[in-house]
Amino acid sequence: MALVTFLSDFGDGDYYVPAVKAKMLSINPQLNIIDITHKVEAYDIAHAAFVLRSVYKEFPKGTIHLVALNSTSSMTDGYIGIKLEEHIFVGPNNGVLSMLADYDPGIVVKFADIHIKDSTFPAKDILAPIAAKVASGAAIHDFGGPLQAIRKMMPRQIKATKKQIVGHVLRMDGYGNLITNIPKSVFNQLNPGKFTLEFSREVMTELHPSYDSVEPGDCFAVFNSLDFLEIGINHGHGADLLGLKYDSPVVINFHREEE
Repeated sequence: MALVTFLSDFGDGDYYVPAVKAKMLSINPQLNIIDITHKVEAYDIAHAAFVLRSVYKEFPKGTIHLVALNSTSSMTDGYIGIKLEEHIFVGPNNGVLSMLADYDPGIVVKFADIHIKDSTFPAKDILAPIAAKVASGAAIHDFGGPLQAIRKMMPRQIKATKKQIVGHVLRMDGYGNLITNIPKSVFNQLNPGKFTLEFSREVMTELHPSYDSVEPGDCFAVFNSLDFLEIGINHGHGADLLGLKYDSPVVINFHREEE
């Protein structure tokens, strides 16, 4: 029996999360439901996609991921299931599932009208039953037919040349550290050995192996466990102290010997 993960922007102060879990358990009391988080910022599709993309591969292949976010919005075009990297995702067709990879999923199913009902709580009434049944052995094809293309949202892309990488802040974590969209692989490929890292009013000429490689109160720059460039202040709230926020620019200039 597969695991079911659950991610939403419901918070933890209302009845929404336990109601969705209760619906799934009423279908199969043996389900193992794992909360990823319910503290995604309200309606923030990019936040939800970033969290899910960062963690879903850590779960066993075959895991079912229930995504409940902005599912009653006019921007939602029905409800879908996709298969990606041997994982199954069930959620609204509002762009959130399109941001989990840089390529299209291998299987996309739009859930048929017979499984869709008028509801002010589609996470419980529509998505939870499908997720529970798929986790219990059903196939997502049992609930609809193929969909040629899902609604897409395009995340910020870096601009990279031999001289420069221009990226942006993707997320601010709970410590105030800023996670950028600059990947380690691109940096390593372009880095000639000398560079300057510029953000806010700061200029740095080195990266650090860990967060505490600098003294408390000093600025650090590391490639984190996701292999993305992360910047912050050791024992300080980097976002506040550096004046950075979502989409703030971060620039790496490479200094090459004159040919």
